[in-house]
Amino acid sequence: MHSLQSTVVGGWRVSAPRITHHASRITHHIPKKLRTGFTLIEIMIVVAIMATVMTMGVPIVYKAWHKAPMAKALSELVEVCSNARARAIMRGCMTEVVFRSDDGSFSVSGGGTAPASGREQLMPSATGMSGSSGSGLSGRFPENVAIASLKINGLRYVPREDIDLHEAKVRFYPNGTCDELRMVLLSDAGEVQGVFLEITTGLASVESDRYKLQSEMR
Repeated sequence: MHSLQSTVVGGWRVSAPRITHHASRITHHIPKKLRTGFTLIEIMIVVAIMATVMTMGVPIVYKAWHKAPMAKALSELVEVCSNARARAIMRGCMTEVVFRSDDGSFSVSGGGTAPASGREQLMPSATGMSGSSGSGLSGRFPENVAIASLKINGLRYVPREDIDLHEAKVRFYPNGTCDELRMVLLSDAGEVQGVFLEITTGLASVESDRYKLQSEMR
């Protein structure tokens, strides 16, 4: 701040400016209480994100625990045929896979009771129906999956009530060969899949070409 100060010099009054300094006051406003935690809006946003992620994950988890009916039927059928082939080779006796139309089941039958060694000792003996569903020695078609066509060695199998024909058998031999099996499965959802056995190797393959499968059903 500037002000004038009079001084007498040689009979003359001279006015000189006087400078005064005033310290400026700086005030800092510090909040009494620092902000902590989350607001209600932030919590709601986090909860909404978690709910969305969980909703998206439910179908994936469900599919992991519950196989689709058609996929389950194919998996069990191929596994049963593979185990029947292995049993016939290792035990040196003919083994059969029996399909039953009355309850939609299929299982390994036969295989003899010859002494086993090595890996064979791990396989249970087979007399009649072997193992429970899901054991690799038996299975059952789901209610919404049916056999649309079944051919064994070129002959179409059709269940007949008049002669009590409810079983069809596919044989596996010790040399690794088997009967020819051509089966077409149809689900309520319109899925069509085929399971074929190669007679020279006894190995099962899955066919999904609808044109080929339609020709099999004719």
